[in-house]
Parts: sequence; structure tokens; C-alpha cells
Amino acid sequence: MIYRVGLTGGIGSGKSTVASLFKEYGTLVIDSDVISHQVTQSGGIAIAAIRTAFGDNYIDASGALDRASMRQLIFSNHAAKLKLEAILHPLIRAQILVQIDTANIHSPPASPYLLLVIPLLFETLNYHQLVQRTLVVDCAETTQITRTMQRSGLDEQTVRTIMASQITRTERLRFADDIIQNDGNLDSLRQRVAKLHQYYQAISS
Repeated sequence: MIYRVGLTGGIGSGKSTVASLFKEYGTLVIDSDVISHQVTQSGGIAIAAIRTAFGDNYIDASGALDRASMRQLIFSNHAAKLKLEAILHPLIRAQILVQIDTANIHSPPASPYLLLVIPLLFETLNYHQLVQRTLVVDCAETTQITRTMQRSGLDEQTVRTIMASQITRTERLRFADDIIQNDGNLDSLRQRVAKLHQYYQAISS
């Protein structure tokens, strides 16, 4: 069974950047956000259930999930958020398991471990049970806000609302086995990833 490290962090912390640096070493990365987009794109396996639960107003002209409308709904209506999660999480987890099974069969020697990128790793027990070690990408909350606004075009209040819906930074750090600070430059981040890659190779080989 391939060793599984759960990679998480708050919005704008740099999870995707860290995952891409691990990929440079041949590490297999399974990203729950990528899977989420796949199941909610036009023709995705979650669309029918979303349409039934929320109506056509939350499906865009292409037949995909209208993310802007859904984001506005779930951050103002907790029951709607739970309803959406009840649809998506089982589908995402099932796809993760398929990819883990594939990795167990075809895992290359250069990658004795894999990374599961899961933003809600600590909030969702069904995801946390999939990993053997946890890695948190951390940065200052002001940095999270700035990065997210620049990347997504969201306003500050929306970003703060998203952050408030996630586990707190203090709790996330308390639950972490390993932490990567991502307040510096890319070279510093690359060095931290290199050290952790060597460590994960050692404990998973």
C-alpha cells in the first residue's frame, strides 16, 4: 500500500504551488479540488443531483455548476452548504479511492508515497482517514487574503467569509504533522519541499 500524505492549508496558502514542487520529484498528486471540478463540470456526475437539490438557477448555460451563485448561497445558508457537501463529498472520496487503488498497482519506484491535496482534510473525517501523515501549508492571514484576491478576483469580504468557513489557522497548525511556511520566496519554498520529499521517501520506502 503506497504511503499517503495529506496536504492541506487555508485558501490562498499556496497548496497548489507546493503540490507542483513535489510533482517535480515524480510524486503522484491527487487533488480533491480537481476532482470536484470534474464532477461538477458539464456532464459531471454531480450535476443531476445538484439540479434536483437546488434548481436550474445553480446550473450555468453550459450545464456546469454555477460556482458564483452557489458560493453566494452556501456562505449565507449553512443548511445549503451541508446539502451540497452531502452530494459532493461521497463522489469526491470515491474518485480519490479509485486513484489510490490505481497508484497501488502502478506506483513508480520514484514515488513511494503520494500526496492527497484536500482543503477540508481536518474538517472532514472521511478524508482524514485516507492519509497516514498530514502536511499543512501555512502563511499569514493577510497573505492569504492578498493572494486569493489577486488570483480569483474575489473581494476581501468574500475571501474573509470563505476563511471563516474553514478551520482556524491555529487549529490547523495544531493538527499538522508537518508544516511548510509559505510567506517567503519560491526558492525558500523549494528548499523546504526538497527536505520533506527526502523525509517522506525515507519513511515510506
